[in-house]
Amino acid sequence: MTTTTATDLGAFLDRVRAGREFGANVYSTLDVLQVLYDRVLRITPATLDDPDRDRFLLSKGHAVAGYYALLAARGFVPPEWLDDQGGPESRLGDHPDRTLVPGVEIGSGSLGHGLGLGVGTALGLRVQGRTEPRVYVLLGDAELDEGSNHEAIAYAGATRLGNLTAIVVDNRSATYGWPGGAANRFTVNGWSAATVDGRDHDALHTALTGHDGHRPHVVVAVVTDGE
Repeated sequence: MTTTTATDLGAFLDRVRAGREFGANVYSTLDVLQVLYDRVLRITPATLDDPDRDRFLLSKGHAVAGYYALLAARGFVPPEWLDDQGGPESRLGDHPDRTLVPGVEIGSGSLGHGLGLGVGTALGLRVQGRTEPRVYVLLGDAELDEGSNHEAIAYAGATRLGNLTAIVVDNRSATYGWPGGAANRFTVNGWSAATVDGRDHDALHTALTGHDGHRPHVVVAVVTDGE
């Protein structure tokens, strides 16, 4: 399996950056993205239309710079697309667009919609009898403040969507938080959960593959403030 080193990803990210500054919203997601695409997701540029592929949904769309860098590093988009990211003629907008960017499953905008779309995708796969594909949704901890996520969490738990995994990148940016930590918000609704160091690739891999297949699973990836 092809892997993407931090150096490789950094070189592509530099092309996206083009002198701009990125914040914690971008840097906090990079390790999770690497582990997902290098060691977990069953999807390649050759299987973009395979109905039995895994689905990755970036709900945290404003962190798209790292996602674009990863897609280029793994061959989903040409590297030269990165050089004009956000430009008037670019296909790589400041939020991803599934109609313009190969490998992108959903367009994103206002925070709070990705998990609900992930629930619908997972439910649709189950209705079709497709038991192999998993749906992975990447969210930020502040995004959990949106009420639509509470509904998605409750519904997924009640219907035991065992083919759904949420990844919450917790960089302590949430306004309200949750008593006992972000994972508790999910476990009270019947999810399994793991909380790990968001920079530890082996721990992330263990957590991402640690679902039991009988209920939805959440991985809380904790990163240091400011990263």
